[in-house]
Amino acid sequence: MFGNLIVLVILIALVVLFGWLTYRAIRSKKMWVKIVGGILGTLATLLFAAITFGVGKGFMTVYMPPSALDANLKVEATPEQIARGKYIAQVSCAGCHDPDKTGVLVGGMDFSKEIPIPIGNMVSRNLTPAGILAERTDGELFRAIRHGVTKDGSLAGFMSFMPYRDLSDDDTKALIAYMRSQPPTPNGNDLAQGTQFNALGLLFMGAGMFPIPEARMGVITAPAPGANAEYGKYVATFGECRGCHGPNMTGAEPSAMDPVGVPNARLFTAQISHEDFVKMMRTGKRPDGSDLKMPWENAAQMNDEDLGALYEYLKSAQ
Repeated sequence: MFGNLIVLVILIALVVLFGWLTYRAIRSKKMWVKIVGGILGTLATLLFAAITFGVGKGFMTVYMPPSALDANLKVEATPEQIARGKYIAQVSCAGCHDPDKTGVLVGGMDFSKEIPIPIGNMVSRNLTPAGILAERTDGELFRAIRHGVTKDGSLAGFMSFMPYRDLSDDDTKALIAYMRSQPPTPNGNDLAQGTQFNALGLLFMGAGMFPIPEARMGVITAPAPGANAEYGKYVATFGECRGCHGPNMTGAEPSAMDPVGVPNARLFTAQISHEDFVKMMRTGKRPDGSDLKMPWENAAQMNDEDLGALYEYLKSAQ
């Protein structure tokens, strides 16, 4: 944060400097200085003003996001909660926090390598008692999942873009219960975990290239489980399907985060049967035998009921 604050101060100083130079050029008695200096000075002032505005907006977005913290929250960690939390973690969290498929959320996935733009460091956290859990209260963990906000109140990087803010209160608490139940496991590598945006990252955030979902306040409840579109939409939320395929599962256009883009899952699902859909998610193979180009291993952990609900949701008009 401090380094980015220094960059922001320097940018503001450059805006003032070029503004002053432009003023001096316009007041010059020499016509060529008035014209050339005025034009170049104005362009430079506007350019640095735009950059400063973008970085400043990104600074506010990253370091002053809206969130709510329940400092008194204490998760009971019942056996039922731990079992539910483990299921959700296997379906969703493991994709980023268990990159080596060890069965424990040790983190260490470097998202910086996946992004073609140098916006800073983004490495998934160790979510075992040997990681950040030791220094986080249940309320702070709840806030991180619901709002994508860290202990110091800033955005939690890649986590901030995820759809888990729509996870129910009960399932969020179940995740916390499971995370604390894991064996304390050291990090799998020496990478510095967490997110540190650089000034370019702040500029892109301020320009809206990495849009942050709206904050969710209040209590969130999950629909009753069943083979229907309403519950299927919830499955697509905690399964992280909507994080890649878009809020309505209609795909995503290429962006700075993903230069390739993501296909419309609804169009493909409408062409296959329920049985083929479940088999595809379990094996990673399309009905024609080709590879399913997505992290299907996590979806393969879903039970039959949830996969059936997901299928109904994708075939619906929701």
